[in-house]
Amino acid sequence: MAGRPRNVETPALMWALFQEYTLDLEFKAEDWLKIQYVGKDAVRKEDAYKIPMTFEGFKRFCWDEEVGDVEQYFINPEGRYAEFVSICSRIKNTIRENQVIGGMLGVYNPSITQRLNGLVEKQETKIDTDISINFED
Repeated sequence: MAGRPRNVETPALMWALFQEYTLDLEFKAEDWLKIQYVGKDAVRKEDAYKIPMTFEGFKRFCWDEEVGDVEQYFINPEGRYAEFVSICSRIKNTIRENQVIGGMLGVYNPSITQRLNGLVEKQETKIDTDISINFED
């Protein structure tokens, strides 16, 4: 295949990038602190928030690491990135699992994680009516 070189040469390198992204999230968590005052003496306690994985965050991370755009690997136009389908699916599923479990445990906002992942509770309301109108002359 002729053309410019790929931003990510192999699926293994894509997975390594994703693992670096997850470590980066742990490092950035220190920037987001939850401050609480605990006990009768109101002792100040700082805890780092757990930062959720997102596909947008992973794409941003790749740009920041000067890898460039990785979205085409996930879209796979014209089958050009066929060897990446499995690893891209694994990455997307890992992100989704992180969001869903975090939402279920209340670590992340459940409403937002439901919307991000297309998880909506649907209720069907059915009303049956029988109307008869009689006209008399």
